[in-house]
Amino acid sequence: MAEDSHADPGSGPRRADVSELELVGGPEALRVGLHDYDERWPEIFEQHRRRIADALSPASVDIEHIGSTSVPGLAAKPIVDIVVAVADITADEDYLDALLAAGYELRVREPGHRMVRTPERDIHVHVYERGDAAIDEYLLLRNHLRSHTADRALYESTKRALLSQQWDDMNAYADAKTDVILEIKARARARTATQPD
Repeated sequence: MAEDSHADPGSGPRRADVSELELVGGPEALRVGLHDYDERWPEIFEQHRRRIADALSPASVDIEHIGSTSVPGLAAKPIVDIVVAVADITADEDYLDALLAAGYELRVREPGHRMVRTPERDIHVHVYERGDAAIDEYLLLRNHLRSHTADRALYESTKRALLSQQWDDMNAYADAKTDVILEIKARARARTATQPD
């Protein structure tokens, strides 16, 4: 993972995480379709990587570009997804206030995960605790799709088929992709297991 290395500020004792999903603003309809891959997406990620690193300084955080916009050649909704790994997800005051002050808005608070986004809703920043398996899952899928044309085409065709329908809840659309994502990740794990170290 790309890392912005700074000393971690002293943190207090660990506390219990939130116990249930809080979806700020409630369910939202999916209103954006697929766009052809845009060469500007990595540049947009880099702008926000710096913005996030500056906001969270001097904490040590890992910041990665994830999701379809991180895969060259893959059509995607024009929403740049970013994952940030922090030292303690339960210590909202160590990162959430700073992200909100940097201009992001809270959308999701749930056990082990926070998501903030730009007011324009074109940047989604997913925050997890360093070492959370969800981060590895994002990177596994991203890295596999970057290097395997057939699975990249399968994923894109699946998204196109799903987006031909109307979705009153973006989360329902995301859930509908689950089976094909699991299938692709299973192949990614199998290929990783057979590759020499």
